[in-house]
Amino acid sequence: MRTHSFLTVLLWSSVFYVVHMMPSQKRTNKHLHSERITGLSENDGKTLHRTKRGWMWNQFFLLEEYTGPDTQYVGKLHTDQDKGDGNLKYILTGDGAGSLFIIDENTGDIHAAKKLDREEKSLYVLRAKAIDRKTGRQVEPESEFIIKIHDINDNEPKFTKDMYSASIPEMSGVGTSVIQVTATDADDANYGNSAKVVYSILQGQPYFSVDPETGIIKTALPDMSRENREQYQVVIQAKDMGGQMGGLSGTTTVNITLTDVNDNPPRFPQSSYQFSSPESAPPGTPLGRIKANDPDVGENAEIEYSISNGDGSDMFDIITDKDTQEGIITVKKHLDFENKVLYTLRVEATNTHPDPRFLQLGPFKDTALVKISVEDIDEPPVFSRPWYLIEVDEDAKEGSIIGQVVAQDPDAAKNAIKYSVDRHTDLDRIFNIYSGNGSLFLSKPLDREETPWHNITVIATEINNPKQSSQIPVFIRILDINDHAPEFANYYETFVCENAKAGQLIQTVSAIDKDQPPRGHRFFFELVPEFAVHPNFSVVDNKDNTAGIMTRRNGYSRSKMSTYLLPIIIFDNDYPIQSSTGTLTIRVCACDSRGNMQSCSAEALLLPAGLSTGALVAILLCIIILLVLVVLFTALKRQRKKEPLIISKDDVRDNIVTYNDEGGGEEDTQAFDIGTLRNPEAREESKMRRDVIPETIFQIRRTAPLWENIDVQDFIHRRLKENDLDPAAPPYDSLATYAYEGNDSIANSLSSLESLTTEGNQDYDYLSDWGPRFKKLADMYGGEDSDRD
Repeated sequence: MRTHSFLTVLLWSSVFYVVHMMPSQKRTNKHLHSERITGLSENDGKTLHRTKRGWMWNQFFLLEEYTGPDTQYVGKLHTDQDKGDGNLKYILTGDGAGSLFIIDENTGDIHAAKKLDREEKSLYVLRAKAIDRKTGRQVEPESEFIIKIHDINDNEPKFTKDMYSASIPEMSGVGTSVIQVTATDADDANYGNSAKVVYSILQGQPYFSVDPETGIIKTALPDMSRENREQYQVVIQAKDMGGQMGGLSGTTTVNITLTDVNDNPPRFPQSSYQFSSPESAPPGTPLGRIKANDPDVGENAEIEYSISNGDGSDMFDIITDKDTQEGIITVKKHLDFENKVLYTLRVEATNTHPDPRFLQLGPFKDTALVKISVEDIDEPPVFSRPWYLIEVDEDAKEGSIIGQVVAQDPDAAKNAIKYSVDRHTDLDRIFNIYSGNGSLFLSKPLDREETPWHNITVIATEINNPKQSSQIPVFIRILDINDHAPEFANYYETFVCENAKAGQLIQTVSAIDKDQPPRGHRFFFELVPEFAVHPNFSVVDNKDNTAGIMTRRNGYSRSKMSTYLLPIIIFDNDYPIQSSTGTLTIRVCACDSRGNMQSCSAEALLLPAGLSTGALVAILLCIIILLVLVVLFTALKRQRKKEPLIISKDDVRDNIVTYNDEGGGEEDTQAFDIGTLRNPEAREESKMRRDVIPETIFQIRRTAPLWENIDVQDFIHRRLKENDLDPAAPPYDSLATYAYEGNDSIANSLSSLESLTTEGNQDYDYLSDWGPRFKKLADMYGGEDSDRD
């Protein structure tokens, strides 16, 4: 908001003041003569004399924002050197010279060419000089003067923010500071009252006030409630000229919010509530919600619910929903319509964060009455116990009653109940139940050693409503009866040394029993009555369920008796007493001096009383079957055909071929082509394989002739290496036979295959010169003449 006022001011300026100055050493003598300066000053019309002439300009003052029709006159420059003949020229330089300020170079008059704004620039520094037009020289030294801009009230106060936001707790006292607003005025604070700002409130009364000098906004009413009104908008005005008429002003808006305090207790909207619950509701079931209203917000509105008293405080509970600030009533214990139908509760709602400043307003809590009615439903039968434990002897007879379960209808109708056994828990159907009274009885005999515990489930069902049924676990423990005889705990391999001494311990035996007597096991060991006094061994009971086998004589002989059978009777001490006989097989073995076994003639066996006929027949059948399998396998093996060594004629592998005919001897030259053996070059021919497709990437390889090598071993090794490195060789192992026997033997060839087929005799006398190794051969052929004779 702006208020404009116009003030007409008559402005006149003094142009020059004449002052006396000390002479300057740099001044010329022409400046020492007396000069006269004319201007608009207090000494108008008077002539002043001074010994030294100098320029000293005083300050000029102009009004800003001049809006007249002509340019604003500033002042006039003049020197007594000016004779009025136009020989002098006035020049103006400095801030704004030529643009803001212009000078008449002939007369020296200075005018302001434009409007001036003090807020943009309040001071201008200018320099003036007078120049002789003919000579171009200064007639006076350059002098400096200042033009100051007088301020007018052309700027309204402005706040630092267009809009302010503030908050204050509700129920604050009068005069509580809310916020401070600040406005600034661009006008000159040192010139008049243009920049003196005064604050006032235009909107927001009577709730708030503002300090006119500091701009601090304060509360003006006591106990302002957020619940009644939360937001306030206050308009503050800042006016210059000290708030007087004609001053300019500016405004700003302040949004003030009242923050919450806990000054309101929770209140139930109604004094009583009614809920209902079926008697079958399990603990933890929610029945309903109640809520106390609190006009406060945030943590000041947080409520905690509790049951203060009532006959249902043990049966029900209430919890607080932190999100909705509601109280949830839940079932705490199982309900029974037949026991109690109606419960009454006193529920209390309390603030969790009370404010001590407002406790005098009253208790920050409230109570309400809650009534809960129990609804009757058709309930399943209820057993007298949560589970049953029944103990029965394992020798109980079939059909005997072992226990009873009891259930009844909890409803007022007291419907009849029938009982049954869940067969999924009694697959063997060992137990059964009388449907009318719940008595359990046996259907099959029991065996504790096989199953010591039975866990079955009994079902009770209402006859009138089969959907109403319940189950109960029944644990049946089978009590032990001494019906098993003790027996050896392990398989014992017992031996006695041939050099054993009388009274030597050769074995310690123990026993086990499948029964479990209440006082624990106690076993007794002794020999059978027939061998009560055994000539070779004795049994010593150690009284700790073990017995020692002792020798009764010195020395034993394997040649006379390699194995001894020692029958031992084992008794228990339960009722009725059970016993069994176990035979311990004792081998006679050769031992070293320390008693370590070296060798035995037979193995020790723990034999039972004897094998049954069925076992012997089974063993005999197994032996016969094995014999038949062996015979069949042998027959099939004989009938199996031999596979030919060379399966296909295309198989180019070297093979060992066996010929069963002897051939025609030396004169049979058609049976076998011996050219290969005679000429090794025949074997060097490269032949393509016929069992694979030839590949063009492999070149036919020629090998160097090998008959020049006198070493047969080297020949064979090179052949092997060629086969190993041949990329066209078959990918399987093969047997290569090389019949070349080498060259350059001192005996030449010993074969008769190359002998001439003539009837002429050959001289073999040279064989005698070959040494002792060929002596036998020389004797055979060298005696041919004597044979002929």
